[in-house]
Amino acid sequence: MDDARDAATALVAWGNAWLTGNAGLDAAVDFLEEGSGPQVLGGDPAEVTLRRGLGDLRIGGLSAFRLALPVPGDPLGLTGPPEFNRAALEAGAAVVLALPTRAIGLVPVEDRRGSSYTGVRWVMHDASAAQPDVPTLAEADRSLALAMRDATEALLTVDDVAGIPPEIADELIDLRDPNRDDHPLAPGYPQRAHRVAALAGRLAVVVDLARRMDARGLDAGQVRRRDEALRSLDAAVRRALVAACNSAFDPVP
Repeated sequence: MDDARDAATALVAWGNAWLTGNAGLDAAVDFLEEGSGPQVLGGDPAEVTLRRGLGDLRIGGLSAFRLALPVPGDPLGLTGPPEFNRAALEAGAAVVLALPTRAIGLVPVEDRRGSSYTGVRWVMHDASAAQPDVPTLAEADRSLALAMRDATEALLTVDDVAGIPPEIADELIDLRDPNRDDHPLAPGYPQRAHRVAALAGRLAVVVDLARRMDARGLDAGQVRRRDEALRSLDAAVRRALVAACNSAFDPVP
């Protein structure tokens, strides 16, 4: 996954863990900054550290973090207004903060200050408080399983003269290993959410690797089949991540 998607996913996961009492604010921000560098909220002259900004928002009634992972033609997790949607689409990721009477959109951008400082700046936007049309965790889990099956069949049966690169074949074969847990969510999430997020994270790596495959030796039909499988898999991955990250407040079955 790209840096913006990673940063937004982590903020939602650890932000919700903080709001549900499963992680302290200091522990959540420390985790975020360990992965992506120093993080600030807003911009000059109203810039504050992420720790202080989130604390102030909590006092103002912050009740949930929601993930948005839009791509052209699929504004997943977004409900407007247009300015926020455009910024989120350009970044490929955003976070929506739910407050009592409004919502705030945060869009991650790279924050560079000299040669030795690289972090994340969360640019604030007005956001619609409407609920986005996103799948439940159970729906996303089923869709991800189906997309993984279809994509695996498509990628491993393409008659590529050069063959499937070993790193992609290894990832595809290793996906069903039940002991892998390389993209866990924050504490407090349902076990199903941890599993779905872990699988989605591994599949995102597969999508990225497969999109960089050399197309030599493929005819137009094979290229089309591969690209369709990857688009379907990427859509399922994004929906799975959104559903998993947004499930912190789901009723415990």
